[in-house]
Amino acid sequence: MIRSILFVCCILLLSAATSDQTVHVASTASDSLLYPQEKHFKNLRQLTFGGDNAEAYWSFDSKRVVFQSNFSQWGVQCDQIFTTAIKGASLKDTKPMMLSTGKGRTTCSYFLPGDKTIVYASTHLGGDDCPKEPERTPGGKYLWSVFPSYDIFVADLNGKIIKQLTNTEGYDAEATVSPKGDKIVFTSV
Repeated sequence: MIRSILFVCCILLLSAATSDQTVHVASTASDSLLYPQEKHFKNLRQLTFGGDNAEAYWSFDSKRVVFQSNFSQWGVQCDQIFTTAIKGASLKDTKPMMLSTGKGRTTCSYFLPGDKTIVYASTHLGGDDCPKEPERTPGGKYLWSVFPSYDIFVADLNGKIIKQLTNTEGYDAEATVSPKGDKIVFTSV
């Protein structure tokens, strides 16, 4: 019995003597998308490889993203709304599913609860063509055009508009869905 107690005490003593220090091992793989100072990202992956791609937002189930792009190789000259599944996604040689009409300019898309519909803004009711962008200022500063023909729409994942949320002259865009999905806030000028 004394032998068993001594054995248990030795085990406890040895386990208490081990270090609980975290050892950081430098990765030999280089990820050109991550800066060495980056503290927040761990698994960063590039999805798009051409055009201007912006405002990518996750579906509620985190399986898809919805974003805007003007990548001419996808057949668009003006920002349109696209979606793709994240698992195995590589848009290097594949065109994602376009959800907007392909007319006018679009912006600011979000998934709605249930991930079967999205909300986005579009100028397509004001004309099929891309609205003319203003000239960049000296120094090339970024400008966001506030086109008065923007309105906000809800579309399904086949690109069919199922509801128009705004119908007034003026800039109605930049819709954002609350984390619970029960509220939408947008800019109206």
